[in-house]
Amino acid sequence: MRTTHGVRVVGAALALVLAGGAGAAVQGWGGWDDDRGHQERAHHRDRDHGRHGKDRERAKNVIFIVGDGMGIAHRELIRLATVGRDAELEMNQLQYQGWAQTDPADTEEVVTDSAAGATAFSTGVRSYNGAIAVDLDGNPVTTLLERAERAGKSTGLVTTSQVTDATPAAFGSHVEDRGNQSEIARQYLEETGVEVILGGGEDWWYPEGEEGAWPDNPESDPTEASKGTAGNLVERARELRYRYVTSAEELAAAPSRGKLLGLFANEEMFEHTGPAAPLYEPSVPLRDMAAKALEILSRDRDGFFLLIEEEGIDEMAHHGHAAELIQAGQALDETVALAREFAAEHGDTLVVVVGDHETGGLAIELVDDEDESGEGEQEEEGPFTLAGTDQTFTVDWTTGGHTGAATPASAEGPGARAMIDVRDNTDIHGLVLDAMRLGRR
Repeated sequence: MRTTHGVRVVGAALALVLAGGAGAAVQGWGGWDDDRGHQERAHHRDRDHGRHGKDRERAKNVIFIVGDGMGIAHRELIRLATVGRDAELEMNQLQYQGWAQTDPADTEEVVTDSAAGATAFSTGVRSYNGAIAVDLDGNPVTTLLERAERAGKSTGLVTTSQVTDATPAAFGSHVEDRGNQSEIARQYLEETGVEVILGGGEDWWYPEGEEGAWPDNPESDPTEASKGTAGNLVERARELRYRYVTSAEELAAAPSRGKLLGLFANEEMFEHTGPAAPLYEPSVPLRDMAAKALEILSRDRDGFFLLIEEEGIDEMAHHGHAAELIQAGQALDETVALAREFAAEHGDTLVVVVGDHETGGLAIELVDDEDESGEGEQEEEGPFTLAGTDQTFTVDWTTGGHTGAATPASAEGPGARAMIDVRDNTDIHGLVLDAMRLGRR
């Protein structure tokens, strides 16, 4: 990977933790050995909680936000291109800032995929690539969302990907292979009982040859068509008293109570392959889906757990589409702003923002025609404008796949101070579980 010159990267920005957390955030990576480290971190946490009243409170509500594929450089690219060097993203303004290691427990691959990454977040267990909330032996492991359901809370899954894709799936289902998306959908309805499900992927809810609201073989990508393997799951959802919506207008008109299923695209809610690619224009913005989910879930007096994912960052990085990655990142940050607004009015709400892995080996570089070694989708892109100035920079890529880089992790609200002790993606599971006070069993 090339070294980035001339443009300040996010590693420095994240080191400046807001609200006096900088020294503590560094201490969270201070080299404790494994056995003694857990004891010292627990002592550190207990001591600090005595001085921070909000950390003694229980998180009645959790808003868990994933920027799929969002590494530290991605987050900085979004900042530079959208708000500039003198401002901060909403996700950078969360009170506690840190980062997490992402490697899976896969016996063949060192670099994680989204399934293993989300499984680490949702269950606290490191597993193999492709695993959806199962351990290395394929045994189901209880997820944060399931624990919330068992505690009487309402739950929701919101994404610009297929609602049955790896990240939401790892919170609401258990399968040994992430590709079994119709079974994932069935489990949402019949086993987990997720109250609000909003995103793309209608093709997995209808059997082959049976079109839904989103027609087969659209011009934007003629390869997309219904291919479900578990019968007509939209009809099954209706039998289970879900309201089904397929457009922004129908979503806006949906009642603010009851169960809701919304599928707003054949597959992902943007185009990263096919004739229309690259195009980031979701039929329903991520922020609007999140707002409707919050409107419904917040009516539960016992609280809620809501998973929100922006998939566009990952898919656009896979194919070297930096401009569309920036658009997806801006949509994510607008949704973080919404979550923070909700939390400001509901002080018992924990907001967590994470990246599950890094995609593309992204580098931010000076404009230099002689500094280029990639080709095809890994070619250098730009120039892009530093927001608020006439200065420019380029974006370069080292791979079309994932990398093993650590990812940014941010939080505020009850229990958020534990972010200073996060080292591994599984630690984030523990942070949320402790904040909800649902126990470790």
